[in-house]
Amino acid sequence: YTFEQLYRVGRTGSRIGEDLTEREIDCLNWTAAGKTSSEISNILSLSEHTVNHYLNRATKKLDTVNRTQAVAKALRRPGSLAKLRPILNRRPAWAPSLSLPHSRVTMPSLFDPLQVGAVSLSNRVVMAPLTRNRSVGLVPGPLAVEYYRQRASAGLIISEGAQIIPEGQGYLDTPGIHSPEQIAAWKQVTDAVHEAGGKIAVQLWHVGRISHADFQPAGAPPQSATDRQAKSKTFTKDGFVDVAAPRALTTEELPGIVQAYVHAAHAAMAAGFDAVEVHGANGYLLDQFLRDSINDRSDAYGGSIENRARLLLEVMQAIAEAIGADRTGLRLSPVTPVNDAGQDSDAQALFNHVVEQLSPMKLAFLHVIEGHTGGPRDVAPFDYGALRERFKGVYIANNGYTREMAIEAVSSGHADAVAFGRSFISNPDLVRRLRLNAPLQKAHSATMYGGGAEGYTDYPALAD
Repeated sequence: YTFEQLYRVGRTGSRIGEDLTEREIDCLNWTAAGKTSSEISNILSLSEHTVNHYLNRATKKLDTVNRTQAVAKALRRPGSLAKLRPILNRRPAWAPSLSLPHSRVTMPSLFDPLQVGAVSLSNRVVMAPLTRNRSVGLVPGPLAVEYYRQRASAGLIISEGAQIIPEGQGYLDTPGIHSPEQIAAWKQVTDAVHEAGGKIAVQLWHVGRISHADFQPAGAPPQSATDRQAKSKTFTKDGFVDVAAPRALTTEELPGIVQAYVHAAHAAMAAGFDAVEVHGANGYLLDQFLRDSINDRSDAYGGSIENRARLLLEVMQAIAEAIGADRTGLRLSPVTPVNDAGQDSDAQALFNHVVEQLSPMKLAFLHVIEGHTGGPRDVAPFDYGALRERFKGVYIANNGYTREMAIEAVSSGHADAVAFGRSFISNPDLVRRLRLNAPLQKAHSATMYGGGAEGYTDYPALAD
């Protein structure tokens, strides 16, 4: 297109410019009107992070091979992106002048502070939940206090999964968050993290069918959405063994599961946690209800997407009402195949629906594992940006992020924060190492699960 053709197509309202979405152009127009991203968020009822995401994504579209269509639509509804200015400055004499003020939006960095609901983070580096199997008696001990204290420089620590009821346990020596003894032990952990200037959330965990009779009260079958046994392993006193055949929870039992999550959330607040993260990922109980590759129920919690999402949404709503939505988050893993979690027949539609239903709850954060947990990011096609657009709270991206990827994810608006897992095991000062671009230490696989201080609290920090 010549500039004259481009300008006239834009001004006459042709659909040639569909490369920019209406939301992106709304944000551009308000920016052109001199509004800050904070003011735009109030006008459009979006989070400030989402506004910045739309503005930055529109900028990127102008750098693509389709930038002609994008500019056409921007000309139809004039915006203020700096990348439009060179084109408009070359306008022919016949074209009217368009005044586009410089954008007032500054994209954040990985090391900037972030408000996550009611919790203020010093940076956007999140420590992901990491099962370490060192809670003998299902209670975190003194080593756990030191382990989490060492990593308090993370913007937010999300603890290892803590089972919400005895039936929720699936592995050896994992802590709970439902008894007075567990609450008292976790209080020592949270006190240590807070004294070191950090913030910490607990992950509320029910493994569902990924369990063994050794861990179940009276050796009963594990609870699940189904009675089909998973082709998976769990870690017991005898090492890795096959998981047990589960039983399907009855419809009448499900309100009790919801209340178990609520009880655990109250316990977390009593233990001094800043927030909770519900584990809805990795093929555990709530994920077992979500996926039609696992959920074979015929009641109100099976069949349609709406039914399969019902239990998760009831859990999230109940917790948000109990302790506050601004201290409640959720972890999802739309396409990970771990723990025999086969792909849903329409994962995009399923998780789009889940997040659309979550958004009005105004949860503090959504923590998404992108790809195969601990493996390839491209295991199955999925548009994570669609979840980002639908969620109004903080979006935490996870899985295989390098320093460069994390910096780009935050600065581009793809994510508000990035979670790191194994890197935190062997680098207690990971935030500092990322900031300085210093080398990272490798974790020792032999000491990953179980044991004592070796491979747990003995990884050195950088010398001052």
